[in-house]
Amino acid sequence: MLIILLFFVVHWYLSLFSQTFFQHRYAAHGAFTMSKTWERIFFIFVYITQGSSYLSPRAYAIMHRMHHAYTDTDKDPHSPNFSTNLFSMMWRTRRFYLDISYDKMNVEPRFTKNLPEWPAFDRFACSIFSRLMWVGIYTAFYIYFATTPWLFLLLPITITTGPVHGAVINWFAHKYGYINFKLKNTSKNLLPVDVLMLGESYHNNHHKYPSSVNFGTKGHEIDPVYPVIRLLHGMKVIKIKQVPAPSPLNEEVLF
Repeated sequence: MLIILLFFVVHWYLSLFSQTFFQHRYAAHGAFTMSKTWERIFFIFVYITQGSSYLSPRAYAIMHRMHHAYTDTDKDPHSPNFSTNLFSMMWRTRRFYLDISYDKMNVEPRFTKNLPEWPAFDRFACSIFSRLMWVGIYTAFYIYFATTPWLFLLLPITITTGPVHGAVINWFAHKYGYINFKLKNTSKNLLPVDVLMLGESYHNNHHKYPSSVNFGTKGHEIDPVYPVIRLLHGMKVIKIKQVPAPSPLNEEVLF
């Protein structure tokens, strides 16, 4: 039992780190830069840690930029305002993602600037073969190490970890929580101390300062990924950008 629980927790956090560090803060918002070599290394790292729920950094970035530009409108890819429940929102988000991935959507040019792209790798990582391969690996691992049937309840979450992460924030952090900044949207900070979502649940803060490398703004709002970003900056793996603060005429600096 311990091995399965340990695997679940490690996979949860590694997958979440990949999402918030590379796909969100780097690809979508350009909070820091890195060389093409390091970008390819992180592509592979994201694939290994996200496995069957890998999301193309390019498609994710476009979709998330649309979320900031169209928050709470019918053009928002993942707004709870246009879904009756959590699962219908996830399905709606999936349709947006697939339409972007397969160029079935007319995407505005402003959303396609400075994106990390590795088309050949994305085609493999997002293929049915790749996803089924990871599902097989996860299932075999659970079969071998699970000591009680209830542990298999964790398997669907392991398989869909990426969408689960997104659903937690995009549904609950637009419905529940507290606000530090009064904005023209429903974004809220879901947790006062965010150790479960690695800073992602400071959603109201993020909508105020989308390109900030630190999602926490108050003393108690600890963003666990921020020290890692500072470390990688110090090691010259990445370079943190100086991002202009929002102005009254432009509430959010998007990307």
